[in-house]
Amino acid sequence: MERADLPGLFARTCMLLGGGGIELLRCEVAGVAADTVAVDALARLALAGRRAGCQVQLCGACEELRALVGFIGLAEVLL
Repeated sequence: MERADLPGLFARTCMLLGGGGIELLRCEVAGVAADTVAVDALARLALAGRRAGCQVQLCGACEELRALVGFIGLAEVLL
């Protein structure tokens, strides 16, 4: 994933969630590197989820990514 991909990812997520009725967005992140691009993507997904009234759940996150998510304060919004 590249930083340039993030606006499109956010737009597609908002479109998916825009129809309503989705309570939980499961996000498979196995193999995703614990870096600033991943954190930016996850923050955008958390924002889209919050706007749509749905929770975002990370699946398969490595310990480094979970630690980074916690460090930046997103652990409460990314289950």
